[in-house]
Order: sequence, then C-alpha cells, then structure tokens
Amino acid sequence: MRLIFIRHGEPDYSIDSLTEKGWREAAVLAERVRKWEITRIYCSPLGRAKDTARASLRALSQEAVIHPWLREFYISVEDPETGKQRIPWDFLPRYWTKVPQFYEKDGWFRSPVMLTGNVEDAFTQVKEGIDALLREYGYEREGAFYRAAKNARREATLVFFCHLGVTATILSHFLGIAQPLLTHGFFLAPASVTVLHTEEREEGTAYFRIQVMGDTSHLAQAGEPVSQSGYFAEPFQG
Repeated sequence: MRLIFIRHGEPDYSIDSLTEKGWREAAVLAERVRKWEITRIYCSPLGRAKDTARASLRALSQEAVIHPWLREFYISVEDPETGKQRIPWDFLPRYWTKVPQFYEKDGWFRSPVMLTGNVEDAFTQVKEGIDALLREYGYEREGAFYRAAKNARREATLVFFCHLGVTATILSHFLGIAQPLLTHGFFLAPASVTVLHTEEREEGTAYFRIQVMGDTSHLAQAGEPVSQSGYFAEPFQG
C-alpha cells in the first residue's frame, strides 16, 4: 500500500490560497500526478491545499474527500519567550534544543509549552483520523505497526493534499519519532511529494517506510525554482 503526501503550493496565507508562483507549482505538479494510478485522493479543508489539488483533480477527473484532521497542525500555544500566541512548532534552536520532552516520541506534546494549548488532543485527532482511514483499507494499528488483513487493499495508492506540519505529525505517528524533530530537522517544500510504502517482511505485518521525502524533481524538470516558504536558508537547486 502506498501513501503519498503533497504539501500545498507556495502559499498566500493572507487569503488562504496560493501565490502566482504557487499556482504554477500546482500546474506542474498536476502533470506528475496525472501519471499515477490513484485509488483515492484526500484533502485538507484549507484553501491553499484545495487550490493546489484542483489542477490534479481536473486532470484525473476525480474529486477529493475532505478530512478536517488533515488541516494544518495549528493549535495556539503560548510562546515562552514572548508570551504571545503562536503555532506549536518552529521554535528557535536556542529554545527547543534545550527542552528534553521535544526529543520524546510519547512526551513531546506534554512539554510545558505544549500544555499551554490543546496539542495532545489535536495530535490524538490526527492519529485517530489516519488510523481510521487505514482501517477502511484493511490495515489495523497494533502497537507501533499495522496488521494487514487478508483482504487488505495492498494495491491501493492514497494521495493526500495537505501541509508541512500535519504531514510531520502523521510521520511522527508512523515512525515513532518526536514531531518537533521532524518539523525542525526536515523541510518539505511547497508542492513537494513524500511517499511511504508498506513493507510486509512477515505476512500480515506492515510498517510504513519512507521511500521519498520532500521530492521536487517535477519542479526542477519544469524549470520552476523551489520555494523557500517555511525555510530559512538558500534552497538547493541542483
């Protein structure tokens, strides 16, 4: 079974849509997506994700299923340095690297700063959302892996148009890696593609393993530069 997570194109957050460049990225992305054999497409309810998906859905003559838990992982917490409300990730290194819980896969959401917001409940909603969806295809969570039923849809390819933060949160659940390590240590560029595939080295025992993370080769092939949105250094264009 294959899961493909696509971050929305370069965003215009002021209108919850895309910049002019973001629309170009979505068009280039659609040329890649249209070649895939897709079982079902799922999408965040936010405008920038739906607008990114639009060209791909039109090319495939499909409609997306909207799930609220695919929206950006944005739960307001109190910034420990400023006292202002902010997103529950993307802290400065001089702060977050000194918080022991941020390195704990089962404890990051119980760190003091996360407890100022409803982060644990939001994380639970994302975990339960993706696990409920996988059950529809015959994959049942058991501990830190999945049991594949005899009738599991092993040939299924599911595509998700969503966001950087929620993708990192889902990967945290799949891989047992604390979410802050993923949001601070990995970058998923706008219109990038992340692919996971189940490995069943023992019959009926499935684990989702990343094959590709944050791939933007389709943009490079089209001569479209990689956006820096959400990144604070020069992007690699090679």
